[in-house]
Amino acid sequence: MNSGRKFYQDGLRFQCQGDGKCCVTRGRYGYVYLSFNDRRRLAAHFGISTVQFTERYAVKEDGLYLLRYEDKDCPFLAQGRCAVYEARPWQCRTWPFWPENMNKRVWEHEVLAYCPGAGKGRLYTAEEIEDILKKKKDVGS
Repeated sequence: MNSGRKFYQDGLRFQCQGDGKCCVTRGRYGYVYLSFNDRRRLAAHFGISTVQFTERYAVKEDGLYLLRYEDKDCPFLAQGRCAVYEARPWQCRTWPFWPENMNKRVWEHEVLAYCPGAGKGRLYTAEEIEDILKKKKDVGS
């Protein structure tokens, strides 16, 4: 990111609207990375061991765990809503504040156009957004 003025310097509004649009594959998108903490939290949600969750719902590629997709949409999408919302992975928890979304063109032409929660609700300060972007995902663990 350049050191100049960031388009989100005055913050960005976002509040999940619960419509599940972010859970649907859109062409080049479609990977949900799972940290050990994600797998442990989701396993607890289902009442199974982390090993059982990992065997059933994850695949390891290039040393990283990914959510196993049988279809094009998230396997936890049920009737257009996230069935594991309280236990959802870190990647899902931080939508739409992903590095690839944090430039003005992408935000305005993709995120605002696609996500009904972008531009609504709570104001995330630039500092909060930067903190989200800097956090380690712990994906390889």
